[in-house]
Amino acid sequence: MAALSVREMARRERRDFADLLDGLSPPQWAAASLCGRWSVREVVAHTLAYLSQSRRGLLGAMIRHRGDVDRLNAAALPAYARLPPPQLAALMRAGVDPAGAGALYGCRVALIECLIHQQDIRRPLGLDRAVPADRLRAALRYARASPVIGAARRTAGLRLVATDLDWSAGRGPEVTGPGEALLLAMTGRAGAVADDLRGSGVNRLR
Repeated sequence: MAALSVREMARRERRDFADLLDGLSPPQWAAASLCGRWSVREVVAHTLAYLSQSRRGLLGAMIRHRGDVDRLNAAALPAYARLPPPQLAALMRAGVDPAGAGALYGCRVALIECLIHQQDIRRPLGLDRAVPADRLRAALRYARASPVIGAARRTAGLRLVATDLDWSAGRGPEVTGPGEALLLAMTGRAGAVADDLRGSGVNRLR
């Protein structure tokens, strides 16, 4: 079987995200997520707002906010956060094919945004999921290369080793665990996945 392209992986990840949203109850939409003060609804709104930008629009926003990603995200959130959950779910399904900002880096932006933010929702709600290995591996590789995500800075001087797929990176004290937990730790969620990680480098990562 031929390997899937990153674009196709991103399409499938977004469809899975839409499937998740279609099944959420009103209390689940209002529940807390792994993203600081954001609710599930706000995480979905952020994902849609970020991925719906044109490349030119994203560049302009980065300039206006002087490269501060947190300020950029906060400014883009309100327009989508006011929409009702059924409309947010419909928009997630309607935008399956990566475009604009989502198509950057060979569609890796769309893939990792949908993968990580889906887990930001699933973990607090107790909705377990086995992330397909090809998508997870592609996201792990991109997270370390992306200047925006900051994974290389967070994991400097550490060796990361996935226990459920063929992936490792870095040198230094080891941090081992499922690839999904490593990805969340690399993207600033180490506290939420600490129980899934092992090795002499865990405390340093946290």
